[in-house]
Amino acid sequence: MTEIRTTRSEEETAAVARGVAEGLKPGDVVLLSGNLGSGKTAFVRGLAAGLGVNPEDVSSPTFTLVHEYRGDRITLYHVDLYRLGRAATDDLGLEELGVADGVLAIEWPERLTHSLPGAIAIAIEIIDETTRRLSLPTTPSDNSVLPS
Repeated sequence: MTEIRTTRSEEETAAVARGVAEGLKPGDVVLLSGNLGSGKTAFVRGLAAGLGVNPEDVSSPTFTLVHEYRGDRITLYHVDLYRLGRAATDDLGLEELGVADGVLAIEWPERLTHSLPGAIAIAIEIIDETTRRLSLPTTPSDNSVLPS
């Protein structure tokens, strides 16, 4: 099942992500889908805060592809595939990044040429200038990440 959450600011989006972060453990992969400007990086800032990383350190890794943030709890690897073609993602070795010691958050997962089994898929839809609709998994079969 999927839970829909509506947020009306970047802060509210980040707060939802902090809640998601509570349930994450090393090796988890979070796939963030949404149009440009939908709030994917704001969501990652919330994940960072929930993992003990200063959210102000988080920026979009569009030009560097991967940012690594060491937190108090877990390392966060933040990947943005926007500028890559589908074939180029095969050479990144993304599966290895978050497996051992961290959480891997991937923006633009549609660019991947293969699926990542067990990944937590989150979609962010733009409703208006400040409002977003977030689709989050809610059951174990959907990779439950939401706190009760």
